[in-house]
Amino acid sequence: MARPVPATPEEKKQRGIQSVEVGARLLDALAARREPLALSALADAAGLSSAQAHTYLVSLTRLGLVKRDALTGNYEPGPLSLRLGLLNLEHQPAYRAAAPRVSALALATGMSVAVSVAGPQGPTIVRYERGGHPLHVNLHVGTVMSLSATSTGRVFRAFDDASRVAAMLAHQQETDAPGMAARIDEIRARGIERSVDAPSPGVSSMSVPVFDGARRMQLALTAIGPSGLCAVDWDGPLARALHDAARDITGLLS
Repeated sequence: MARPVPATPEEKKQRGIQSVEVGARLLDALAARREPLALSALADAAGLSSAQAHTYLVSLTRLGLVKRDALTGNYEPGPLSLRLGLLNLEHQPAYRAAAPRVSALALATGMSVAVSVAGPQGPTIVRYERGGHPLHVNLHVGTVMSLSATSTGRVFRAFDDASRVAAMLAHQQETDAPGMAARIDEIRARGIERSVDAPSPGVSSMSVPVFDGARRMQLALTAIGPSGLCAVDWDGPLARALHDAARDITGLLS
């Protein structure tokens, strides 16, 4: 009896669904550009015609992998993509090192504490630990922070990768107030930033960067609380607690 001929590597290759793989090209294009894209630009980046891309985007939107801005018509990652991104983030060393320290920081200071990472639209909260004092601002996982109006955003402008900051600034289309460049230089020198009664009256915050062992910014830690209870002195207890937490996390990443 003749022995069966072994399958070739090509025959062993598993069969996939081509339409799924084509749809993934659109998602990959969004991820690579890190900014919302018009239909034509997204189609070009994925190597598709606009008509083809639109058909796939209808299904991707229904699934929540993509969403379309009602005003601009541009496409950006949808809620399911963001949830998948957060799931991936939970396995990243910096996030895993920060998570238990965020809870401890909120408990020790009484302030709410946010962990933010760079996102396509701007610094985005990926973990939010509520403190002992209620706030009249709606902050939650997924909130995108202004690069100019918040302490978190200015910390990213001072310490994050320049090309990534430029992409986030382009998306937010903010106009800098006079003296912003000098303020960013001051943040770099201090290693910490604060906001008092801004961008929401009655709410103040302090924010610090967290680096890895190669001095690359990984995330920001921001303590937020009512202005009357959130002491934002540069060398006060809250500032020291933030610096200590950031240093501890960096130590685990070195």
